[in-house]
Amino acid sequence: MRSVLIAVAVGLIVSILLTPLAIRLFRRQGMGQEIRDDGPESHLSKKGTPTMGGTVIVGATVVGYLVAHLAFIGNEGWGFSATGLLLLFLMVGMGTVGFLDDYLKIRHRRSLGLNKTAKLVGQLLVGVTFAVLAVNFPSNGLTPASTVVSYVRDIEPLTLGSIGFVILAYLFIAGFSNAVNLTDGLDGLAAGSSAMVLASYIVISFWQFTHDCATELIDGCYQVRDPLDITLVAAAGMGACLGFLWWNTSPARIFMGDTGSLALGGLISGLAIVTRTELLLIVLGGLFVAVTLSVVIQVAFFRATRRRVFRMAPLHHHFELAGWTENTVIVRFWLVTGMAVAFGLGLFYADWLSFAGL
Repeated sequence: MRSVLIAVAVGLIVSILLTPLAIRLFRRQGMGQEIRDDGPESHLSKKGTPTMGGTVIVGATVVGYLVAHLAFIGNEGWGFSATGLLLLFLMVGMGTVGFLDDYLKIRHRRSLGLNKTAKLVGQLLVGVTFAVLAVNFPSNGLTPASTVVSYVRDIEPLTLGSIGFVILAYLFIAGFSNAVNLTDGLDGLAAGSSAMVLASYIVISFWQFTHDCATELIDGCYQVRDPLDITLVAAAGMGACLGFLWWNTSPARIFMGDTGSLALGGLISGLAIVTRTELLLIVLGGLFVAVTLSVVIQVAFFRATRRRVFRMAPLHHHFELAGWTENTVIVRFWLVTGMAVAFGLGLFYADWLSFAGL
């Protein structure tokens, strides 16, 4: 438990201290955010706010994870795991795709960076590499990921095979990384929501660690490789988000950019894959799903009828144009995320109670 607290604390401290340095650096380099012309008029005042703050989130997460390990170096059986390193690879890899996108936006002074094809190719390379590696490195008969579709644990009849898993994992990773990216449209919305989802994975993975079939063979135990290391990654990520949120709340002094949103989406989807809770993430990340669906519905309905369902997509901009202030939208969407996380954790615990006969 001490290692988890160290990961959270270090991620938080590094993020909260480095973010103002990043603000000054990016401002000197002219790395300001470009604002889309068709967005709410209130957002035009944000033009020029330093972006690419996701570099701090990614860096703080990696440092938090490393320090949590180094603090207990020499302890028997304690070391870096394939699962933890793969999660960091996924986060850093997706963050790199986002970094290139942000850099092109700044360089060309426009609100669009990488084209859709280039971004999808980048996500494809990172996602497929993660998926292929995740079904290797067996330990005690377990690999970091399973080729079986999971909800709260593996659903045995839904076995995909290696190729099917790689395809599904890529779609899952690309889907959630883009979902967090779409949600990152208001000050602190994506960072606060991501912190709550990461907190839920701290609870889930630590519960799996304390009820691991490798150490406690009881009804309902979990077959997950390296659950404690998964907890450390989630804890460091949550701390990094909270530290960044200190500077990212309205009015934001820095934006995470695609660097942060793609990295966080990749990390969250990776956590779902390695904890065998893929379908549960649809509940835990309900806000991200709703925001993405609003875009899909808007585009599909407009192409079919030339009319719009929402005043503007993604969903948070619809409520802004309906008259809600930005802070009202943010807080209420945080509340929605909190309720989704609570409901998701309730489903996770209800599954455990079903095995305990309660």
